[in-house]
Amino acid sequence: MSALKVGDQAPAFTAKNQHGETISLHDFRGKKVILYFYPKDNTPGCTAEACSFRDHYQSLQADGFEVIGVSINTERSHRNFAQKFALPFHLLVDADHHIASTYGVWGEKTLFGRKYMGTLRTTFVIDEHGKIMHVIDRVDNENAAQQVRALL
Repeated sequence: MSALKVGDQAPAFTAKNQHGETISLHDFRGKKVILYFYPKDNTPGCTAEACSFRDHYQSLQADGFEVIGVSINTERSHRNFAQKFALPFHLLVDADHHIASTYGVWGEKTLFGRKYMGTLRTTFVIDEHGKIMHVIDRVDNENAAQQVRALL
């Protein structure tokens, strides 16, 4: 899939969250959505990113935003991660990386010289009509929420 860009229609998706509830992008029509893709629960960078969104969640909601995190981890892993860090938003299970692939964020990564396929940390800001407003592909983990706010 080619990279999504500002102005594109955000691809529809449906997945289970950390509570086993079925969540679709369509459920959030009329709200702005911060859809962030992250590699793995309970890792330092992913934890910092999630906690940034947690710490600013109420003000983001007051501005009409909903936050949704997506990774390949299991429902149980997401549930434990959300409980451990008191994350108030949906964490979606993308075990087969279908959503990440659809959004163009499943790709080759390198760690210690070893190449492998994984989730490319990326944040999409989607408007009330399902159009992509912003794409952040250089995420500042510790300031992820502020990074989004600076674009608005």
